[in-house]
Amino acid sequence: MNKADNTYCRKASNCTYLQVLLLVLLPLVVTAQETKRWSGFGIETHLLAGKVFKHEAKFTLPIPALTSGFDVNFVQHTYGRRVWEQGRHFPRLGVAITGIQYGIDAVYGNVIGVYPNITFPIVSGKRIEWTLRAGNGIGYVTNQYSRANPVNTTNVAIGSKVNDFIMILSDAGYEVNKHWQIKAGAFITHISNGSVRKPNLGINVVGMGAGVSYFPVTAHPTKIARPLQPLSQRYLLQLRYGMSLVSANTPGGPLFPVYTGTGYVSRRWRNHNKGFAGIDYSYHQNLYAHLRDNGLEQGRERQHAYKCAVLAGNEFLLGRVGIMVQAGVYIKKGYLQKEDVYEKVSFNYYCVQRERGPVKELYLFTSLKAHLNVAEMGEMGVGIGF
Repeated sequence: MNKADNTYCRKASNCTYLQVLLLVLLPLVVTAQETKRWSGFGIETHLLAGKVFKHEAKFTLPIPALTSGFDVNFVQHTYGRRVWEQGRHFPRLGVAITGIQYGIDAVYGNVIGVYPNITFPIVSGKRIEWTLRAGNGIGYVTNQYSRANPVNTTNVAIGSKVNDFIMILSDAGYEVNKHWQIKAGAFITHISNGSVRKPNLGINVVGMGAGVSYFPVTAHPTKIARPLQPLSQRYLLQLRYGMSLVSANTPGGPLFPVYTGTGYVSRRWRNHNKGFAGIDYSYHQNLYAHLRDNGLEQGRERQHAYKCAVLAGNEFLLGRVGIMVQAGVYIKKGYLQKEDVYEKVSFNYYCVQRERGPVKELYLFTSLKAHLNVAEMGEMGVGIGF
C-alpha cells in the first residue's frame, strides 16, 4: 500500500469515527434540546373553597354558605432567556382555567374563567417557597340577570354572560422532589363586565386553596445569568387616549361612549419600573344623556358629565409588556358622584421601545377602572412617550 493509500485510509477511518461519534451524540443532543424546551414547564392544580362577600350596600343577593371550585394552571418557569426575567427574579408565566360554583345555582349560576397570569417569588428557599400569582382574563357566567326566560332578576351583580375575570392567589409550597410540589394558600377572585351591561355590581370571592404541582422534567431549569446593564433613569412626557362603552342605568339599555385623556410624567427606576404622576380627564356621554333626558341641570349638562383627577402609580415592565397600577384623586366629580378616589389597573403592550429618538414609546393598552372593589368601566386605547 503506497503513501497515498495510507493517507486515504486514515481519512476514511477518521470520517468513520466522526460519524460514529455523531450517531452516539445525536440522541443526547436531541434529548438536551427537548429537556431545555420542557424544563420548567408544569401543571399546577388547586381545589378552592371560599365565600362570596357583600362589598357594597346595593349587593342584595343571598350569600351562599360555601363557594367551591378548581384551578388548573399551565406554567413555564422562566430561566433568563430574556433580560427582564432575571430582573424580575425568574417568575413563572402561565395560562389557567378556573371553574367556580358559587353555591346557589338558581341565582348566581357558575363561572368558567380563562386567564393568563404571572407568578412572582416572594420568598425562595431550598425546598420551601412563597409566591404571588396575579392574572386577568375572561369569565363566562351561566346565569346572569335577565327579565326574559329564564327569568332571573335576583342576580343584580352580573348583567352579561361574558365578563372580566381576575384571580389573585398567594401560596406557600413545599418541594417534594424536582417533579412534585404541594402547596396551600389564599385567593380572591372578581368578575364584572366593566359596566358594558347593567346591572354590574360584580361578584367577589375570598377563600383558601390547596393543591399539587407536577413538572415532567424539572421545576428548576438551568438559569441564564448575565451582567445587567443599568438603564438611564430617564424622564418621559407621556400621553394616552382611551375609550370605553358603558350601559345606561336601566338593564338592557343603550350603550354610551366614555372618552379618557391622560397626561403624565414617568421616571424609570431599577431598569424594570416606571413611577409616574399626572392628570386625567374623562367625558361620560351616559351622564350627559341622563341629564338631558330628565331635564336636569339644563344648560350645564356637559359641565356635569366630565371628571378630572390627579393620579400617581407605578408600571412594572416585563419586556414589551407593562402592568400599570395607579390611584387617582378627583378634583372634579361627575353628576351626583360620591367617590373621592379611584384605582386603575392597565396592561400595556409596547409596539415601540427606544432609548433615542423623538418617539421613545408607543403602546396599546386595556384597563379596568374601579372605586375600591366596585368596577366602573373597562377601557382600551393607545399611549405614546416622548
